[in-house]
Amino acid sequence: MGFKEQIDLNRLPQHVAIIMDGNGRWAKNQGKFRVFGHESGVLSVKDIVEGCVDIGIKYLTVYAFSAENWNRPIEEVNALMELLISTINAEAESLNKNNIRLNAIGDLKSLPKKCQDDLANVMQITAHNTKCTLTLALSYSAQWEIAQAAKRIAEKVQAQDLTLEEINEACFAAHLTTAEMPDPELLIRTSGENRISNFLLWQIAYTELYFTETLWPDFRREHLFEAIVDFQKRERRFGKISEQLN
Repeated sequence: MGFKEQIDLNRLPQHVAIIMDGNGRWAKNQGKFRVFGHESGVLSVKDIVEGCVDIGIKYLTVYAFSAENWNRPIEEVNALMELLISTINAEAESLNKNNIRLNAIGDLKSLPKKCQDDLANVMQITAHNTKCTLTLALSYSAQWEIAQAAKRIAEKVQAQDLTLEEINEACFAAHLTTAEMPDPELLIRTSGENRISNFLLWQIAYTELYFTETLWPDFRREHLFEAIVDFQKRERRFGKISEQLN
């Protein structure tokens, strides 16, 4: 029996987040340049999106480019941006056909103008799709996001649109870039690294973490289904004890 057949479709995580790691190492293992790994990683993204649609996961958020990635060699950054632009444009028709909405979070204004424009265009033409929301975290940093939310709240207090008493966890979450979606129940990181790397720090307070040695270009929907089966075996207590849940 495959992992897909073991999944309880009534207990799916609504939102899966993925730190896609290992493209560079995968390319190095093949004796190729790092960008070859990124190009191959696009095939993994396509397969995982299709896997999510196949079983009914409503939200998929992938860490595509961190704010820290700008510090990489300029040739790799430029190649990544060109790959991002070409992929977004190439996939627009497929996203619409499969009823998938494209979304993006992060410091999008720091992206090249062509990338911003193409991203905004595909987000607009897929805006009414309802089967699955694919969110790209681009030039994203959770610390940046939290600081931006604090700044917006402070501006509202200053303008007397918000009182100090109204600021609580729900208020803060409403000012994050993910305000319109549920927090991820499952976070997957590939390539054997066991860290969060400044990704969705507020949102993953009670998220189940799943680490795999598989490098991202080798990660396919069967790996995703395996992670979901593992997730469904866990007891999610949210601070309570087992007896309270039962």
